[in-house]
Amino acid sequence: MSVRTTSKFRAINKTSSTNSFRSLRYIYSTSKLNATPTTEHTPSTSSSATNPVPPSLSSILKGASTSKQFRITARHSLELHPKFGKNQNLPINHEFNERLRGLLNNFHAPIRYAIAYGSGVFPQKGYDYDKNKPMIDFIFAVGHTQHWHSLNINQNRKHYSFLGTLGSGAVAMLQENFGAGAYYNPYVKIDDMMIKYGVVSIDRMCKDLLNWETLYLAGRMHKPVKILKDDPRVRLAQQVNLASALRTALLLLPKDFTEENLYMTISSISYKGDFRTYFGENPNKIKNVVSKQMNNFNLLYGGLIRGLPMVNFVANGKLQQDDSPKAKAQMIQKLPRTLKYKIQEEHRMVLASKGIQWPSDDMDACKSIVNSGNYIEYINTSLEDIIFRPTLSQSIKGILSAGLSKSTKYTFSKIGKWISSP
Repeated sequence: MSVRTTSKFRAINKTSSTNSFRSLRYIYSTSKLNATPTTEHTPSTSSSATNPVPPSLSSILKGASTSKQFRITARHSLELHPKFGKNQNLPINHEFNERLRGLLNNFHAPIRYAIAYGSGVFPQKGYDYDKNKPMIDFIFAVGHTQHWHSLNINQNRKHYSFLGTLGSGAVAMLQENFGAGAYYNPYVKIDDMMIKYGVVSIDRMCKDLLNWETLYLAGRMHKPVKILKDDPRVRLAQQVNLASALRTALLLLPKDFTEENLYMTISSISYKGDFRTYFGENPNKIKNVVSKQMNNFNLLYGGLIRGLPMVNFVANGKLQQDDSPKAKAQMIQKLPRTLKYKIQEEHRMVLASKGIQWPSDDMDACKSIVNSGNYIEYINTSLEDIIFRPTLSQSIKGILSAGLSKSTKYTFSKIGKWISSP
């Protein structure tokens, strides 16, 4: 299949699948490094009842580094095969799902993509749901943050702290320029539910899912979330995000491991460098999340695991991976752009201190990282570097966006969970 070139777009990568998809192309904009993926598909000739993820996912897993393939903008439409990203549609109680979806109707400002997540949606070990109903967490991805806040302040002024009196421009400026690009309104009561909702631009969300610029949103979406309103661009970016989380976890794991080990490692990625893990966050949170959500983690990642040729299910929840330097170098080469860059910079400094020249070939550089024996340390250090500052500044921003009263209430709630954690 030839690569098509026009005056505005250039296809830079082709992936293929023998079943659901004929090709998945990432179209790269030569002007502003933006891109829009497009798909061409043919009817599937076979399906697997045991694998909820379409075979096309293997094309993402085997493709070139996603950080170079595309960045998504809101200027172009996108159509995906109906089965693409089916693994992201996790089941919850039907009546509860309808209540959550109905809650979106209370917002007149347009929401492009919406998820509900956390202990209020997916049960976690250690919570007494009869005594304490957890707040339900939402993230709304929107087209234009200032316009959205303008409409929402007009409709729901009480959701905002004193910042609402400064207008949507001030709110959007704080949201976009500090922290991870999200703005949260906590302790909002709608339809007898106490909720916290975060607002983020859809472009900012896609960039984080693809490149792991802050891992603030991408890390949350490594774990089970309930999609209430879908968007094809986010669905595609999220599928790449899940594949990136899987690769990163495999690099941190030994040759033999269990399915639970894998999901706990994936869940731990977004907590590396997060200061809240040392104060105010349940120290057993990762284990509590995974132990109660093994089925949902399997729905999210099972098909992706089967799409990787270097990983195999052995028996009884045990897996084995190819731990050869070549296999690990290939995974490092396909990591998200920000993480890969930081890993390479760590190794580059080590080589420079020894007077060794940096390899000119990208694969040779990745092999050098693996052969150094320090790649796990590089990954952990790089993840901490990505996560620490956005998480800290986002938490400081939360004091302003929530207001003193709500932020104090939220902090004491977290400390209470931390003290009483099992």
